[in-house]
Amino acid sequence: MSSKKEYSNKILKILAEKPAISLQEIKQNKDPKISYALARSIKNLVESGYAEMRQSDNQKYLKITKKGKSKLNCIKLEGEEALVPGTWDGFWRIIILDIPEERKNEREALRYLLKKANFVCIKNTVWISPHPYEHLFTNIKKDLNLSTDLMIIVTDKLDPETNLAFLESIKNN
Repeated sequence: MSSKKEYSNKILKILAEKPAISLQEIKQNKDPKISYALARSIKNLVESGYAEMRQSDNQKYLKITKKGKSKLNCIKLEGEEALVPGTWDGFWRIIILDIPEERKNEREALRYLLKKANFVCIKNTVWISPHPYEHLFTNIKKDLNLSTDLMIIVTDKLDPETNLAFLESIKNN
């Protein structure tokens, strides 16, 4: 049997695929134990701010929030599908953050995700990694409307000093 956390994670993944999903569609299971677990998971997602309930006609719909999308990104980084290839593809991923103080919570959430994705901060706003997570951060950039606040660079060349700074940062972490 799945845990509440697993149900919540599955629901978030389903919600991320569509603009909104009816509660009936999510609660299709006839088993009372599973139906109860789904109902509790939905309630917890709404109370935590990861999803919101909408009413339309005679149906209730569930919709993922920005906070829910961020949570889903964390789940992806922690899940088995987040495993990165064992061999390096020869490309560096560089992310530059320039998020203003009034969006501090988003900036802190992004720093957390960067750390989870094994990026290393080599300057105050510059993060680097050999791991292929640029697509995840491209989606985050789009989802959080960070078109001018986040830059993603994929390159196969670093100057020797930057390469050394990266290696030193890894040793210190």
